[in-house]
Amino acid sequence: MDASLVESRLTAIEPGLALQLPGERRLGRHDAAVTLRVNELSVLAHLASGNVGGLGEDYVEGRLEIDGTLRDVTDIVAQLIGGDPIALATRRGPLAWWQQVLHSGRSLARHSVEADKRQVQFHYDVSDDFYALWLDPLRVYSCAYFRDSGFTLAQAQQAKLDLICRKLMLQPGQRFLDVGSGWGGLLLWAAEHYGVQATGITLSTNQHAHVQRLIDERGLAPRVQVRLMDYRELPEHEAFDRIASVGMFEHVGRAQLPQYFAKLRGLLVPGGLLLNHGITAGGTRNVKLGAGLGDFIERYIFPGGELLHISHVLETMAESGLEMVDTENLRPHYARTLWAWSDALEGRLGDARAVTRETVVRAYRLYLAGSAMCFERGWLALHQMLATRPSGRLGDGAGHGAGHGGLRGAQSAYPFTRDYIYR
Repeated sequence: MDASLVESRLTAIEPGLALQLPGERRLGRHDAAVTLRVNELSVLAHLASGNVGGLGEDYVEGRLEIDGTLRDVTDIVAQLIGGDPIALATRRGPLAWWQQVLHSGRSLARHSVEADKRQVQFHYDVSDDFYALWLDPLRVYSCAYFRDSGFTLAQAQQAKLDLICRKLMLQPGQRFLDVGSGWGGLLLWAAEHYGVQATGITLSTNQHAHVQRLIDERGLAPRVQVRLMDYRELPEHEAFDRIASVGMFEHVGRAQLPQYFAKLRGLLVPGGLLLNHGITAGGTRNVKLGAGLGDFIERYIFPGGELLHISHVLETMAESGLEMVDTENLRPHYARTLWAWSDALEGRLGDARAVTRETVVRAYRLYLAGSAMCFERGWLALHQMLATRPSGRLGDGAGHGAGHGGLRGAQSAYPFTRDYIYR
């Protein structure tokens, strides 16, 4: 290794990167904002190749220690990548078509009901106490909505829940389905603030037990129920006026997406509304981030997760018979949400290590900060897609027929203006 060349490259990185090698040898600026303390020399191969996902794995497994703030670390990581990880993940060689075929086959195989259950439980059943350390009091584990720049995380999460309810035009007595209901934030908000008959489903045993306890404590049964089941297991004869799927369809997979939207359409009454809220890819062809970032998330955070571009999601939605009536990108909101989560976890690392494994704490430190970086730079996006199942009745339209000032041809409850959302 040419030490002078390494020194010059380290010096060029801002706000400064240094290496502490085995045997106390140090390379880089003495005032570097971030120091990588290398315990095994194999780490240097990942550093030299720009494989930041590999460096993340080295940190989780103890082959590398990191000194410095996570904001400084992410600034340096972006420079180490040396390019857009979307582009790195979408370079198309002569066998690109065959790789797509192989990926589609793997996607179908790894998204069976049982496989999805295992993958969801791997992520969400880590420890309720661990998540409670850095989520808001309602434990909403999805992008917040900072309607006001001065909002706290808790206020922004409540604003997000209310935004979803307003977009869906929830009314007392409506049958509402929350697909992937998490720790019950949206399910209970919709029931308590909008008076709906609410049903939530989850594959997480921890989340199911938590939500059932809240339902019992608040005396909401039987108006609110939560089921431990896959969306594919919902009975075909059930019908819902409104459906929300928040932070869930990332687990569905490209191969299963047509079945997913077809299932939700079948559960939605004609003229009803569906809101699908989830992470989307920054590029049109990448199924995961490059530079090893996607591999890191697959191994330590979201096994089975797949990235889909908004264009592909909307195409599949349309092919299933759902009409998209409104789509909003909340990408910057998710960057701020993730930094709020990251800061909260950083402030309670001791408590986190007391309730879960060290490898989990390390993986989530990198995951939260790294994801914030990806949303800041547009490598990932977050879309809310509002869709309807057309009723076939031309006079529909927010309850107003064509003869009463309504929009002829509406065929749904959607009023076809956004005024009702923001009033």
